[in-house]
Amino acid sequence: MQKELLEKKKTLAVIGLGYVGLPIALEFARQIKVIGFDIREDRIEKMKNRIDPSNELESEAFDNCDITFTANLDDLREAQFFIVAVPTPIDNHKKPDLTPLLGATRSVGKVLKKGDYVVYESTVYPGCTEEDCIPLLEEMSGLEFITDFKVGFSPERINPGDKKHTLTKITKITSGCDEESAEEIAKTYEIVIEAGVHRASSIKVAEAAKIIENTQRDINIAFMNELSMIFDKMNINTFEVLEAAGTKWNFLPFFPGLVGGHCIGVDPYYLTHKSAMYGHHAQIINAGRSINDGMAAWVAKQVTIRLSNLFTNLKECRILVMGTTFKENVSDIRNSKVADVVYELKEFGMKVEVVDPHADPHEVTEEYGYELQAQPTGKYHALVVAVNHREYANLSQADLEKLMVDNGVLVDLKGLYRNKVQGLNYWSL
Repeated sequence: MQKELLEKKKTLAVIGLGYVGLPIALEFARQIKVIGFDIREDRIEKMKNRIDPSNELESEAFDNCDITFTANLDDLREAQFFIVAVPTPIDNHKKPDLTPLLGATRSVGKVLKKGDYVVYESTVYPGCTEEDCIPLLEEMSGLEFITDFKVGFSPERINPGDKKHTLTKITKITSGCDEESAEEIAKTYEIVIEAGVHRASSIKVAEAAKIIENTQRDINIAFMNELSMIFDKMNINTFEVLEAAGTKWNFLPFFPGLVGGHCIGVDPYYLTHKSAMYGHHAQIINAGRSINDGMAAWVAKQVTIRLSNLFTNLKECRILVMGTTFKENVSDIRNSKVADVVYELKEFGMKVEVVDPHADPHEVTEEYGYELQAQPTGKYHALVVAVNHREYANLSQADLEKLMVDNGVLVDLKGLYRNKVQGLNYWSL
């Protein structure tokens, strides 16, 4: 497979061209022939014009790439190696929503041929590939698993906004349904992965490895958030505590904050869902999720308490929330917990405005129902710096004071201005 891909006798297809799929497709396209498939034609048109709809890649990333972008399923018939990289969200009940994954699987199944390979990169619970996806591939294609086609799992590890840990520089976990496929899939990824490939012993091991990566981070951040609640009662700054504790060589560098996005705030629910099917209640994982999901409400309450101590009429208070993406320096607003902070503050009757230099105003209104302001309007009783975008990091105390009424409150969720401002009503986690 690797040899024929390199000789361009065979073609690789990537299904789903978002934050994960597009970088993979372009990286492979510098070496082999690639078909990039996405069901959204508006996104395909942008990519044909060298525009990344996710705003992660510059136009130069499309240089020297042998790639065909398409929303036409029939074009996928030309491929022999399929990589599925679609979102795996949760529903309103915090249960796994496999709709995008199974939809992509049906699409691949319709064009699957004897000798083809299918590799899943979407984060799932252990067993999903073999129990949910492979039977559907068989059903749609009329082919027999292993005898006619092979399947593997190679979890994505792309970190949006991270220009250092990019696709080629992160060790890739690969796996296959048998020894032959495991080796062929590993060798195929070795075409582009400079950091090397770790060959997992099975598809389930690879699935489990990915899901505990984000679950581990979620639990550690939950611990930091609980510490923040405790230390706030003691009038101790959590970031100062962590700075002091961090002088020990083996202290882990985690920090409090809002936990959203399409990975850390979602993936643990896939693991708890599967563990419940085996009769096990995942106590630590569920406790961590409960703490992190409740942080937005807790932050809003703390802001409200501080404002009520300074101003007599909360309904006259104006608040500016700075940043609404799920993390710094990205445009991704999926599962942003900043939106929950905005909702909670509005529930207290205060006037809330939101700005963000990276988010798309139309997407924010469509997803969360509030409008982004192009610029701040007047002065505010509180500034809530929710996301530490680079544009905010350079603001001086004078810049912040211009935005606030006398005696206003500066809420610095990420500790961006700690030790940089004096004489202000300052609060951070």
